[in-house]
Amino acid sequence: MKHIILSISLGLLIHLQTTAQDTFSIVAVDTVTGEVGSAGASCVDLILFFPNYATDFLGDLIPGVGAVNTQASYNTTNQSNARARMLAGDTPQQIISWLQANDAQGNGGSNRQYGIAALNNGSALTAGFTGSNTLNYKNHIAGPNYCIQGNILLGQSVLDSMEARFNAAQGDLSCKLMAALQGANVVGADTRCASNGTSSLFAFLKVAQPGDSIGQPSFLISVKTPGGAGIEPIDSLQILFDAQKSCTTTGLQAIPQTSWRVYPNPAGDYVIVAGDASGLTRAAFRVLDIEGRLVLEGLLHSDTNRIDLSTLKPGVYTLDLPGNVQQRVVRRSF
Repeated sequence: MKHIILSISLGLLIHLQTTAQDTFSIVAVDTVTGEVGSAGASCVDLILFFPNYATDFLGDLIPGVGAVNTQASYNTTNQSNARARMLAGDTPQQIISWLQANDAQGNGGSNRQYGIAALNNGSALTAGFTGSNTLNYKNHIAGPNYCIQGNILLGQSVLDSMEARFNAAQGDLSCKLMAALQGANVVGADTRCASNGTSSLFAFLKVAQPGDSIGQPSFLISVKTPGGAGIEPIDSLQILFDAQKSCTTTGLQAIPQTSWRVYPNPAGDYVIVAGDASGLTRAAFRVLDIEGRLVLEGLLHSDTNRIDLSTLKPGVYTLDLPGNVQQRVVRRSF
């Protein structure tokens, strides 16, 4: 009987490791506080296969160092190796290159997906990887201090929405990660859950402070729901989040949606300030980098109110507008 039970358990573990796609997730770091975090969700039914399995299994947090998400044909050996390489001091890109060259199943990571964000002498480094054989729709976005990745997705809009919500959110790193998950809160974000009427079946969020121990983050919430129940795990996660956190502004005043808008954001070579033209015409603007240094300034014009960002490197900036209004703007390469 023990042999039968062991065989069943091993079979379920193999099933989890070969089918767990952990469809959309994000890793991020805060260069000011030193926090590192991870959040994600998937349509894998953990209650059916492993009711006691930790919902946050795909994310590794190394306090004061960085965060790694390993997903798509999830493999525990690859995850352990990623953790070891981060502890050894490798950069995010070096970790990914090592994982490709040393994949546990020797396939070069063709069916894997990784997202890594790390702290580096007060700056952030990020890198993402999506294997060619990962199930569609698949992609990743490596931002200035975050990496967002997903597969079996409804489309690119899921990742773009997560990024926009992350960058627009006020509050600490946990607030921004929760906002990112809400960006994917649409039916069928993981297309396997379309028939369930939800985005996913489980969701998690965790953040570690610099002084935390590995495996014991200061903040961890998670939810797993049964297939067919039609319960949205991101909404359930939000309830848990709101009971423990309050996401207030951090000295950055967002532009009221009823008056002024800054778009597109994330941006390419430009942003447009629209809405209250009478208040902005010929008004001065300034763009500050993440260190608070002035990198661009000029005047808005009534015809377009268009600000050229083409001379700026990809990154997170603060746009100063009249009336003591500020807006975070993310410029990334397309």
